[in-house]
Parts: sequence; structure tokens; C-alpha cells
Amino acid sequence: MRGVILAGGRGTRLGDTTRVANKHLLPVYDQPMIYRPIATLRSMGCDDILIVSGGECIGGFAELLGAGFTYRVQAEPNGVAGALACAEGYASGLFPVILGDNYFEAPFEMPSRPTLYTSPTDNPSAFGVFDPVENVIVEKPAHPASDLAVAGLYVYDERVFDVIPTLVPSARGELEITDVNNWYLERGLADVVLVDGLWSDMGTPDSLLRAALHARRTA
Repeated sequence: MRGVILAGGRGTRLGDTTRVANKHLLPVYDQPMIYRPIATLRSMGCDDILIVSGGECIGGFAELLGAGFTYRVQAEPNGVAGALACAEGYASGLFPVILGDNYFEAPFEMPSRPTLYTSPTDNPSAFGVFDPVENVIVEKPAHPASDLAVAGLYVYDERVFDVIPTLVPSARGELEITDVNNWYLERGLADVVLVDGLWSDMGTPDSLLRAALHARRTA
């Protein structure tokens, strides 16, 4: 089975640590960050993995990981959904997609239909938040309807590649993955599942430290 890791972005929230290095190559205790999403996809049965990143970063991933992976370049920084579009022609059927800066404690079983994963957080306004009453995801809400952040792990089918070209760029000029996820929810085509164990996005110094300390405790 094939899976996709989206490892773009400049990692500006991590400050100077990402000025000369892709954040997904930073250490999380004893392993590069990119090893964590690889392990998650392996737990779901993926034996073939595509890594999507900016052109200036692909060489670093290839040097670290070598053969056994597929690499594609996101030509412009046009958002998570724009990065996912790079997987068209590679992924087929039902396939998992994970953001390269996401750390999950527990392994996952591959679901039988499209699935979105959520996790409670103390700071929901920093994430896309699932509203279980309205069955919708609201991006970085000022007044969150719940504490359920949408984690960076999704399972899609091939319809996602028909959805992405219909998206309108957001105010920040990006194709938002939240719009993709709401397309699936509005049509009853995706399940929403609560993540077991720790989830951390590793996108800030505090969340990266939290993941590293957890990795140290469980090593």
C-alpha cells in the first residue's frame, strides 16, 4: 500500500533552527523528525511512501533516506492541499496522508473508508477544530466549538484529486486542507476518529520538546 508524507513549509515558528535546515530533518530525541511519520505510515501497512517537499529540501531527504522512497517537488508553497496534489498519479484507492511534523504515540490500523483524526488540545485556536454538532471543521477559530484539533493524519480516496482543483485559495494564498476535509464531511464520505495516546504537531519549540521528551521516555 502507498502512503504520502507532506514535508514542505519553512518552519518559521521554530525560529533560527530552520533557517538553514528543513524542520523535518531536525532531531526528535534520537531520530530525525521525518522518521516519526514514516513509522506511522508503516504501522498502517504502507510499504511504498512518497515524500513531497520544496525543491531546495528534496536532496536532504534523499541523502538521509536513500532508495525505497519516492520523492516529488512542490513547485510553489501553495498550501497543504497544493502539496497533496503532487501525489496525483502516485496514490490510488484508499491511502493515508500525514504531515511530516506530526508525532503520534500509538500505531494505527488502516480504516476501510476515508477518515480524519482528531485529538484534544489545550490550545484549539491554533488548529483546525472539529465541531461535532455541526459536523464541520473550522480553521483556527477565535471561539472553538470543541477542544478537538484535527491532527495531521488523513485517509483519502482518489476523489481528493478531483476536489483539490476546485478549491479557492484562502486569504493567505494557499489551498487549505480544511476545505478538502469539509468537502468529505459535508457529503458524509469520511469518519472522524479520536487518536489514541499522545499527538504533537512538532511545529513550535514547545511542541517539539514535548514530542522529544515523550520519545525519550518511551525509547
